[in-house]
Amino acid sequence: MKHWGYWMKPYPPLLIQVKTEMLRKIGQLATLIGLSALLMLGIVLIASSYPGVGSASTAGTGGLPLTAGDNSSIPPAVVEDAAEMAKTLFGDSQEEANNFVNQVLAIYTEAKDKDFVILFNSGGWGWNLLEDSQGWDSIFTGIKTKLNVMGYQALALDYQRTRVSWRACLEEASEIANFYPSKARDLAGRVELLTRHIPEVKVILAGESTGTVIAEKAMTMLKDNPRVYTIQTGPPFWHKRVKLERALVLTSNGMLPDSFSDGDFISMVMANVRDIFGLPQRANNSGNILQYLRAPGHDYWWQYPNVYSEITDFLNQNFDIAWR
Repeated sequence: MKHWGYWMKPYPPLLIQVKTEMLRKIGQLATLIGLSALLMLGIVLIASSYPGVGSASTAGTGGLPLTAGDNSSIPPAVVEDAAEMAKTLFGDSQEEANNFVNQVLAIYTEAKDKDFVILFNSGGWGWNLLEDSQGWDSIFTGIKTKLNVMGYQALALDYQRTRVSWRACLEEASEIANFYPSKARDLAGRVELLTRHIPEVKVILAGESTGTVIAEKAMTMLKDNPRVYTIQTGPPFWHKRVKLERALVLTSNGMLPDSFSDGDFISMVMANVRDIFGLPQRANNSGNILQYLRAPGHDYWWQYPNVYSEITDFLNQNFDIAWR
């Protein structure tokens, strides 16, 4: 019997081609591993520093950050408490600490004569405003109107947890992966200070999509504070929710199952394929993530009967003395 090498002699070009292809693939794999390692190193280095202070603004002002201005009218105890909290949160980072104090005192000034403060946490990367989310804009209007009918005055605030930059995106990715260890403390600290120094004020942490995760984490930190509530819509499929008191979490708009909350990848892929090829969508097939990717059912409007009834019942049960 002839050795196998005998049969391979006529095919040296084939062997060379196979060897070259294998080396090319090995090189590509090594490059991919190297780039992944660099990316992970970058995330770790960024995560080792505090991701920065969130920005609060009055809803409808285009994201113009609140500033305290003259603090002479603010009780010294509030100023001291804000400074002490900033030191606890930010340590030696004086710029971040000053920014935090300035914003907290500004929120206090705006909220001191209000019955409610509603803080909106957007989906996506966390820099969108309430006015960019038409569905939640309608929900905010509905909530404020309902509270007004009950005799309450509410302050609506945007809470932007992320700046618009690549570094901020990496910081946000790190925070998401670790369930907001830093940003949730920032948010919870603001709420704690408000409820400590404004005796009757109640706070509603509102969150949509990925913004529900930080709202829930902050709510968990404030679970023993009876004047803090949360209303959330469309939490992401990968997030394991915590059961909390004084919390309303909607995972369906009542019109169509939320594909993003359910992790229904087939529905999301099919909706995007239809969009790419200009094919008609199914009825009530609205909803998206990151503005451009379709996610059927991932939209919540005050006009939707299920959304309206769930939120209205929640407000009645918790805040309407006559209803109770």
